Amino acid sequence: MTRDQVFSEPRSQIVDFAFDESVASVFPDMIRRSVPGYELVVPMTGLLAARALRDAESRRAYDLGCSLGATTLAMLKALEALDLEAPDLEIVAVDNASAMLEQARSAVTDPRVTFIEADIRNLPIKDAGAVTMNWVLQFLPPDARDEMLSRIRSGLADGGVLLLSEKVRSEDPDIEAFNDAAHLDFKRANGYSELEISQKRTALEQVMITDSIESHRQRLEAVGFSRVQVWYQCLNWASFVAT
Repeated sequence: MTRDQVFSEPRSQIVDFAFDESVASVFPDMIRRSVPGYELVVPMTGLLAARALRDAESRRAYDLGCSLGATTLAMLKALEALDLEAPDLEIVAVDNASAMLEQARSAVTDPRVTFIEADIRNLPIKDAGAVTMNWVLQFLPPDARDEMLSRIRSGLADGGVLLLSEKVRSEDPDIEAFNDAAHLDFKRANGYSELEISQKRTALEQVMITDSIESHRQRLEAVGFSRVQVWYQCLNWASFVAT
């Protein structure tokens, strides 16, 4: 695993964060050292998606914002671990970053997986038993999020689920300050310097806009999900299942 040093050198100008070749080459290290619980959330997302695909009327899954294909792989491994034979399985893995997809295609060779380079906002979603979005919605413009979730809801088959993970903010300023400080210490403990933390935060400032857990819940219920459950939270990172 290549160590993330994308922001290790001083920059005279910080441009908006992008999932380009420099990020794709170190992404596994970057996300593990930046997102508390990443190594639990991904396999659990795969497991929950596999259970949904077992029970829903459709064996089609969508991995929206698939990056390097970790969640897609987790679904495949969970299906195998649960001894669920799914020859009719179809996973549609979508990302708009060509550098990420190039590596994903090399890592995931199962013929039941189709990789598509596209903006997920323009992707038709049909007859889905499971849809996964891990740390993706936060990068969409806020005014596009309701419509995106509405299209997912409309595209789910009976028994289908949406599995959503996001960085979140607290509406209580004291809790938000605590979570933010603890998250910064998490990154320091994982070897990031103050320069790296500061420069990456500046790069993300305009492109990653977070919502509160309650905002996520209200939005999901407003577009037609009947049950919204937070199945995981660590500091300012949370995962939801919406059915």
